[in-house]
Amino acid sequence: MTKKQKIAVLGAGSWGTGLALVLIENGHDVVIWGNHAEVVEELNTKHTNQHYLPDMTLSPKMRATLVLEEALAGAEMVVIAIPTSAMRIVCSQLNDALKEPTLLVHVSKGIEPDTNLRMTQVIEEEIEPEKRSALVVLSGPSHAEEVVRHHPTTLCASCKDLAAAEIVQDAFLNNNLRVYTNEDVIGAEIGGALKNIIALGAGITDGLGYGDNAKAALMTRGMAEITRLGVTAGADPQTFYGLTGIGDLIVTCTSVHSRNWRAGNMLGKGESLERVLKNMGMVVEGVRTAKAVHQWAKKLDIDMPITEAIYQVLFEKEDPQIAVDRLMGRDRKLEKEEY
Repeated sequence: MTKKQKIAVLGAGSWGTGLALVLIENGHDVVIWGNHAEVVEELNTKHTNQHYLPDMTLSPKMRATLVLEEALAGAEMVVIAIPTSAMRIVCSQLNDALKEPTLLVHVSKGIEPDTNLRMTQVIEEEIEPEKRSALVVLSGPSHAEEVVRHHPTTLCASCKDLAAAEIVQDAFLNNNLRVYTNEDVIGAEIGGALKNIIALGAGITDGLGYGDNAKAALMTRGMAEITRLGVTAGADPQTFYGLTGIGDLIVTCTSVHSRNWRAGNMLGKGESLERVLKNMGMVVEGVRTAKAVHQWAKKLDIDMPITEAIYQVLFEKEDPQIAVDRLMGRDRKLEKEEY
């Protein structure tokens, strides 16, 4: 039997709420920390989260608080499920609030602009080593909406300390959610972050009215770019053929649940980025990550033409059709790469 734990989940969005539900149904004592009073009240009183998970009923054991210290009281594990843009400030607060070494699990997918740091690196900068017993990345092809509906889902817990990854694996594992382990933290984070950029592109091709051929080409060559950068950063190339690589890419590029696909779809239909982000009402991580990876690829002198094209559409206001024409008109290449 899996040991039952006191677990704090930081973030009352769709994924934080979905993962909290899994943990509650697995018998753990869970408290969600959120920063929107109306969402916290709704979770506590109605056991729903209509803004992020409309028309879904959650567990009556769902508990939430606005007070970080209250969520952390006695917690053996802390799951960080917040937008990457808030990672530094929340982890700074977490560092102040933690009283003893705690197992940290982060599920946020993105690269920080300007620093080009992965989220584990940001967390390590903000939280003192003596306050974290281990830091595990939980990632993979997963939409919160389907996890809440108990649809079969697979994730991967990644950490250099496999014993810590296995603790996380055991905490989340059940008949609906299968969790694997991996030691390649770099690959897991780069795959999870960069697939959001490619998903924006997949949405753009659909918005332009292209078919399956275009999307298949974009996803395949997008994975080549992700692997190219990942291996340069120290990742194991095999990771990109797993759940946090091709698995996450497939689900994010092909599902209407994907915020990045939906945002790209609107861009492809002619909407401005400002209007798209305003209408989404939720964070589109691929936009911020596209800026960061554009900077990072330039710094490392890595060829990432799809990422560059998406950056031009997002931040240089290039017409998506022109960006596609430019990609298709590039010099001929050998497909196979040695990693």
